[in-house]
Amino acid sequence: MFLHNLKYEIKAGLRVREMIVWLLIFPMGLGFFFKIAFDGIYESNDTFNSVPTAVVFTEENENLRTVLDGIEASDEPLMKLTYTDSEKAEDMLKNEEVEGVIYVDSKKLTLAVAGEGMYETILKAFCDQYNSTAAIVAETVKNDPTAVPAVIEQMSREINTVEDVKLVNGNTNYYTEYFYNLIAMVGLFGSLIGLSITIDNQANLSALGARKNCSPTPKSISVAASLVSRFITQSVCMVICVTFLRFVLQIDLGEHLLLVYLAAILSGMVGVSLGFMVGSIGRGSKDTKQSITTAVVMASCFCSGLMVGNMKAIIGAKIPFFNSINPASVISDSFHSLTVYDSYDRFIVKIITMAAMVFIFGFIGFIFTRRRKYASL
Repeated sequence: MFLHNLKYEIKAGLRVREMIVWLLIFPMGLGFFFKIAFDGIYESNDTFNSVPTAVVFTEENENLRTVLDGIEASDEPLMKLTYTDSEKAEDMLKNEEVEGVIYVDSKKLTLAVAGEGMYETILKAFCDQYNSTAAIVAETVKNDPTAVPAVIEQMSREINTVEDVKLVNGNTNYYTEYFYNLIAMVGLFGSLIGLSITIDNQANLSALGARKNCSPTPKSISVAASLVSRFITQSVCMVICVTFLRFVLQIDLGEHLLLVYLAAILSGMVGVSLGFMVGSIGRGSKDTKQSITTAVVMASCFCSGLMVGNMKAIIGAKIPFFNSINPASVISDSFHSLTVYDSYDRFIVKIITMAAMVFIFGFIGFIFTRRRKYASL
């Protein structure tokens, strides 16, 4: 009896219009616009690039030319050099084609910049270090020429007092958080098809609900079949969503893609069970319950950072425990933990939290649904 009901519940679930719009068309469109809006921003604004620099030799300086050739030959050069004359260099600086102009004579370097940003600071530090080193060598040549090789060797020796340690090994592009929250929103929008379970089982809300309440099929079996069918339908939608983001939009979701699918499927079950719970409480109309469900989902997504990227951090600073119970935050954190942390500990905690939400929401929904009685049909 359960499998028979399940088959027809799956067919009925595929006819829910909200599923096509909110679970497939809307997230694909929003993900596409996110891709257009955020594509390349992190790489251009938040990662270090070689500093475009013009170099003007007013006098020949073989020592500096050797240093610059060494910089250009490195794997990640500090500067992207353009050798030119003074007039052309000034035009390039004015047109923001370079961040600074280094003027070279036989004794020292002179720097011309148009601003006071990070790149200008890097160029100033380079020029100051070179001028300081050149002055020390020149003083040594004047006082004790025989000590020059030892001084140069000492100054050239690389002394590492700080160990370069990466805080994380995964994707550090924080714009990806918007796509994590997009997946969370799709999962929670499963509440709309979860809501249809109670609509289709309440005689006062639909004709189908009236027929089901007159049916000899036990309500527990009917509701369980509806819930499982919605879980299956939502899981398919979540797989399509993640596949679209990863392979069509080429969003970096980390190396553990199977676990991303697992978390996405579980997030869809959270959404379905949430809608099932909200729909089972109270005697409001279908439109009222849909409005409440949509408001709960959008509020959860807002607090997780779907609309304002740092909202989750702001809320975490003010109300630390809220992100641990906000469904959208828990879901997005599960993806974040997979792509950033080496350990699975944080991911496991989020998975357990989502599983607990599915159980609690589903249990409450069952309690209120089974207690509903009708004086007449």
